[in-house]
Amino acid sequence: MIKVIDPVIRLPHVHSIGVIGDPGCEGLGTYNMKVYAGALEESGKDDITLIAGDLVPEGTKHYYEAIREMTELLAGNDVYCLRGNHDTGDYMEYFGEKNYALLTADFAVVVLDNAIRSFEEQGLSLLARVLAMDEVQQVIIAFHIPVPNHFILNCVSQEEFSRLRDTYMPWKEKVKYLVCGHVHSRFEDLVDGIPLICTGGGGAMIEDVSQDIRAWDVEHHIVHFYAEDGRVKHRISDLSEDCYRREREDDILRRKLEETVQGELTAHFQYLMFADRAGRRGLENMAGLFQALAASEYYHARNFYSVLDRPAPFTESAGSFVPGERFEYEHFYRMMADYAQENKSPLARQAYAGAAAAEKVHACLLKQAADMENYSAAPVYVCPICGYVMTEDSLPDRCPVCGGPRRQYEKFGEA
Repeated sequence: MIKVIDPVIRLPHVHSIGVIGDPGCEGLGTYNMKVYAGALEESGKDDITLIAGDLVPEGTKHYYEAIREMTELLAGNDVYCLRGNHDTGDYMEYFGEKNYALLTADFAVVVLDNAIRSFEEQGLSLLARVLAMDEVQQVIIAFHIPVPNHFILNCVSQEEFSRLRDTYMPWKEKVKYLVCGHVHSRFEDLVDGIPLICTGGGGAMIEDVSQDIRAWDVEHHIVHFYAEDGRVKHRISDLSEDCYRREREDDILRRKLEETVQGELTAHFQYLMFADRAGRRGLENMAGLFQALAASEYYHARNFYSVLDRPAPFTESAGSFVPGERFEYEHFYRMMADYAQENKSPLARQAYAGAAAAEKVHACLLKQAADMENYSAAPVYVCPICGYVMTEDSLPDRCPVCGGPRRQYEKFGEA
C-alpha cells in the first residue's frame, strides 16, 4: 500500500485503475475479508488500485496494520487509499496525504477528503491546480461521501457540493467522472451533467438503500477505469461469491481447514446441548453462558468454512441445495436406517429415519424458495425434539415423527 508523500504523483506508465469501495467498515473478519481478497485479485488486472474509503472499522493502529498486511499479501499492483468516515485517527501515519492527484498516462485522478462531510480547502485548491494544467484533459474526482443525487439522501450538503462545483466549473469539460463510496451498494447517476458512480461493494455487506436500489439487485463489485480511443471509460466487474480461492489450492491447508470446521461445529453442538440441559434444570445463567459459547464456535466455523466455500450465485443458491437434501432422504439416510435396524441399533435407526422425514420437507420448501424474489411462504415450525419441519397448513398437535407436543415447536418467520 502506497503512503502518499507528494500531493501530485506522476504515473506515466499507468493506463488503468481499479476502484474498490468500503472493504472494512463492518469489520475485518474472515467472512467479510474474503470479498475484499477477491476484489484485490480482480483489481490486480489494472495498473493500480484505489480504495474509495472505509478500509477499517475504526482508525486505530491495530486495524490499519491488519488491513495493510492483508492488502500487501494479496494485491497484484500498487494500492492507493482514500479516507472514509471510518478511517480516522492514525490514517495519515499509514497512508499519508488525504488530498492528492495521480497523473496517469491518459487521465488524472484527484483524491479529495470529505470524510467528515466537508471538502478541505487544501483539496479544492489542489483540484483547481490540476484542472488548470494544460497536460491534463480528463479528470476523475474521487471522494468518499456522495454528493447530492437522485437516489439517496446520505450525502454531503448542497452547500458543500457547491464549493466543489465552484472549484471545477472553469474547467468542467475536463471532469469526466465523480466517484465515491460510503453507500454499501452501487448506483450511477448524472450530477451537474457529470457521471457519478457510487461504489461500496468491496467487502461490506450489500444493503438496501432505497426502493430503487435493493440489496437483491446489486452484487459485490469493483469499478475499472481505463482509456479507449483517447477517452476515459469505465466498466463494472461483479465479484462472484467464489471470488477468492488461494487457500483452497493448498492441499494441506484445505484439509486442515476442513478438519477445523468439523471441530468447531462439534463444539458448537456440544455447547448447545449442555445449554439445553442446564436450562431444563433451571440454571439459566449457565445456559446463557453455553449458548454464547456455542454462538462463538459457530462464527469460528463460519469463518473457516468461508475460506473453503464455493457457493452458487446468490439468486440461484436456494435451489442449489435441493439435490443434497434429496440424496439424503432418498438414499443415504434410508440406507443407514436399514443398516442400523439390521444391526440392532434402534437409536441410530430412529435418528436417521426422523432426519430423512425432515429432509424430504426441506427439499419441498427449498423448491418453493428457489424463486427467491417472489418467495412468501407462511411461518415454518421446527420440532425441537427430532428436527421435523412443518408449516401452518400442516401443523399437528403432536409431531408426526416423534410425538413432541405442539407447545414446544419453534417458530421461524412471520405470519
